[in-house]
Amino acid sequence: MDKNNRKKQNVYISEEEKTLNWDEIQSSFSKTFGNEIYTSWLQKISLVKEYNDYLILGVPTRFFRDWIVSRYLDKILELVKSFKLSLNRIEFKIIEENKNSSDLIKIDELNKVTEIKDSILNYNRLNPNLNFDNFIQGKSNDIALSYSKKVCEHISRYNPLYICGGVGLGKTHLLNAIGLELQSENNVMFISAERFMYHFIKSIKKNDMVNFKDFFRKSSVFIIDDIQFIRGKESLQEEFFHTFNSLMDKGSQIIISADRTPMKLDRVQERIKSRLAGGLVVDIDTPDLELKIKIIKKKIIEIENQFKENINLSDDIINYIANETKTSIRELIGILNRVIAFSRVHNKILTISDTKNILKDVFSQIKVITVDKIQNVVSNYFNIPLSEMLSQRRSRPLARPRQIAMFLSKKMTTRSLPEIGRRFANRDHTTVIHAVKTITRLSEQDDEMKKNINQIKSLLLE
Repeated sequence: MDKNNRKKQNVYISEEEKTLNWDEIQSSFSKTFGNEIYTSWLQKISLVKEYNDYLILGVPTRFFRDWIVSRYLDKILELVKSFKLSLNRIEFKIIEENKNSSDLIKIDELNKVTEIKDSILNYNRLNPNLNFDNFIQGKSNDIALSYSKKVCEHISRYNPLYICGGVGLGKTHLLNAIGLELQSENNVMFISAERFMYHFIKSIKKNDMVNFKDFFRKSSVFIIDDIQFIRGKESLQEEFFHTFNSLMDKGSQIIISADRTPMKLDRVQERIKSRLAGGLVVDIDTPDLELKIKIIKKKIIEIENQFKENINLSDDIINYIANETKTSIRELIGILNRVIAFSRVHNKILTISDTKNILKDVFSQIKVITVDKIQNVVSNYFNIPLSEMLSQRRSRPLARPRQIAMFLSKKMTTRSLPEIGRRFANRDHTTVIHAVKTITRLSEQDDEMKKNINQIKSLLLE
């Protein structure tokens, strides 16, 4: 009788008082997230304290916590709930690793610095072809080009120099040209924000932040490309902020590029945006017809010199390509290469009719755009998880991309307003109407919004 009662009692309390097997949960992390993510991030999570409705998990650093929370927390909670249904939240505690442990392997400090240096140089070596002589000037980029050259004449006079513009318009070319011009007499560091983040993470994992800080803060010219990639990465922003201040204090010249102006960098600390905006901000706009024609003609000359051949493209063909290409210089060059390749393969001088036929799928093909595709492209463009963009949260960093996605869904698909609303977590059609009106108004008043819409459209039509 007593045994039966105990069995019944165990059935009733098993869910509430169940003790988690953390090894079993870690095994599920490995299977769900894959070995690479598990070994890099999740393996270091430890179970600190288990309560009935929440867990306290330990992580080695604040950066680990921020990274896990921003990318994997929802899935982790879902997994642990499968082991214990009563759990509804997770908290993290920073557990410092024992830096004085006798088990730590001593590594020669000089070798660690060399490793960072070699890795960066091999990845981001300055391209000798991307110099000022090869940069073609036009109305859309003449201010950016002018101040890029002035920075080379007077270091720290314009500090930081912040160059912004859409994808494929020549920002990296200008940054590279500045680096080439200054490298003979200065310690030039040229790196992308993405690569900066990679070395930051690697240094944290290797417990080697001292050398990371020393290496990046000793340059006299610090050039960083695509700074928008630090959005939403709190620990990385913290390190960038202190690196920036250290370089400014010692009088180093800082040159930065991004796809938008400093104040439009969402999910970036206000103090960073303020410092970026405190220098000289110059914009590169979409090239006009005249500049596109100049670029095509210059590229043809380069190809003729490189391959020792004549390329016979009429002015009509050049004008047609320049006029029909609506987005970036990169796309313009790609289309030109396609036409030249066709001419080579078929060994013929092309007519305007031939060219239109070759490019009909580029300029005329009707693309099938879906609401799903729009949602994915917009969430990737703004670097936010799709689940967050579709959530009920109303914060500006989520609400504005959500409205843009609704606006594009109305403009680029045949879906009705109620259908679009349903695809955005069952929202009412009036929410979609409000989003369309809001984005229409903003795109007419705000050049940055107009530019964002055009860039997303280009991504959707690729």
